Amino acid sequence: MSGPVGVGVVGAGVISDTYLENLRSFPDVNVIIVGDLIEERAKSQAEKHGVPSWGSVADVLGHADVQVVVNLTIPAAHIEVSSAAIAAGKHVWSEKPLGLDRAGVAQLLNDAAARGLRVGSAPDTILGPGFQTAKRAIQEGLIGEPMFATTTFQTIGPDLWHPSPQFLFAEGAGPLLDMGPYYISGLVSLFGSVDRVGALGRKKAEERVIQSGPNAGTTFPVEVPSSLQLLTSFDSGQQASSLLSFDSALERHGVFEVHGTRGSLIVPDPNQFEGRSAYVTARTSLSDGDWGEQKWIELEQRGTVVGRGLGLLDMVRAISADRPHVATGELGYHVLDVMLSAQESAASGEFVTVSSSLTAPVPSVPVDFDPFARTL
Repeated sequence: MSGPVGVGVVGAGVISDTYLENLRSFPDVNVIIVGDLIEERAKSQAEKHGVPSWGSVADVLGHADVQVVVNLTIPAAHIEVSSAAIAAGKHVWSEKPLGLDRAGVAQLLNDAAARGLRVGSAPDTILGPGFQTAKRAIQEGLIGEPMFATTTFQTIGPDLWHPSPQFLFAEGAGPLLDMGPYYISGLVSLFGSVDRVGALGRKKAEERVIQSGPNAGTTFPVEVPSSLQLLTSFDSGQQASSLLSFDSALERHGVFEVHGTRGSLIVPDPNQFEGRSAYVTARTSLSDGDWGEQKWIELEQRGTVVGRGLGLLDMVRAISADRPHVATGELGYHVLDVMLSAQESAASGEFVTVSSSLTAPVPSVPVDFDPFARTL
């Protein structure tokens, strides 16, 4: 690739705003067209963000200047749209999850490899300077050898604020597949492949009520567990415990802690591109009853903060440089495999072996990675 890379966006929903705003600011990317099943919605987003063309999904896939398709459709359509883009000879960046079933994602990756095309998958928050600052600290041995991690996402649920929350409680979603990709991608980026997973799941209720918007008062079914607790074991020997819940009166988001042989580290919220990294070292002595407050040592965040679209930018630069990109399709597939294995564990009550694994560690992002530089 030389010169700005031609990008077509499929899906003009709410999340397209942040993608279009960021992608339009990167000199290495040229957003050419926005497509949607509802073409008027595509037109509205194109005009809002200064994109020259708009139209149908077919218009995006058939555009001669589009080299990469950004798939922002609903999860149930991810495989269909991404596969069509690969068939049209386009690289693909997909919102999370990459798909909803192992076979469909595996076929997508095989088809892409056969055609020499790249697949990238959200979340790309793991490329943000917040997470990368913590990752560098762990790699440099700041807390010694990592032993285990704890992550938590708990909320009362999106039915409190979302005007149409039904899809978030349907098959293919729930807190596991909606929020799990952020936390599991972060853990895998730090520790590598997951070997096995155990999970417990439950529902607060079989039906929930929409609390806001024009459909307030409408009931809808809960198809998947609305709370899950996971135990994951990694090939490298680390372990993690994770809570994902849409049932908690106590709001607690973005808890991500890594505990090592010499200290413990707070990792920023994996749903954000920046945040606090700080660590404590192990005590060397302790008097009876003298627990006191431990002293947190803050780490300076290094790197340029942007937002969604960072993973796509890294992918197109990686294509040009013939190097691996960070948020690969392989990573997206492994994270999906872990989540589906957790679902199976919650249903069976047994630990489930995760069949997939990564062929290489997840790359880190250089401190001097500048999204606003022209490099192509």
